[in-house]
Amino acid sequence: KRGFVASDSKNDPARECNTFTAQVIIMNHPGQIGAGYTPVLDCHTAHIACKFSELKAKIDKRTGKETEENPPFVKTGDAAMVVITPTKPMCVEVFSEYPPLGRFAVRDMKQTVAVGVIKVVDKKVIGKK
Repeated sequence: KRGFVASDSKNDPARECNTFTAQVIIMNHPGQIGAGYTPVLDCHTAHIACKFSELKAKIDKRTGKETEENPPFVKTGDAAMVVITPTKPMCVEVFSEYPPLGRFAVRDMKQTVAVGVIKVVDKKVIGKK
């Protein structure tokens, strides 16, 4: 099914995430993107609406250094660290560990608005049965 992930169940099982922090580069968006924006994220085979919970920092694309903390909005051409909350269960991983599960595209209005790389994942703890 869509969004399913195969993983090593013994060493590092795939788990659902509560939120994740990602570096997002806005490619073409007509307006401004603020906290609360809820586009569809395409990550591996999953297409799930995810909410931009908070914009942590605006980043310089060339150097990777922070240029502004907690910006009110970001626009086309900006790069930002964003905390994202999926609206449905979604399995993602940190890009440095699993590159295919760490990349995503942000789609809105039938076009790709932004692309991103996942830096930190806050996973749900699985209760023991």
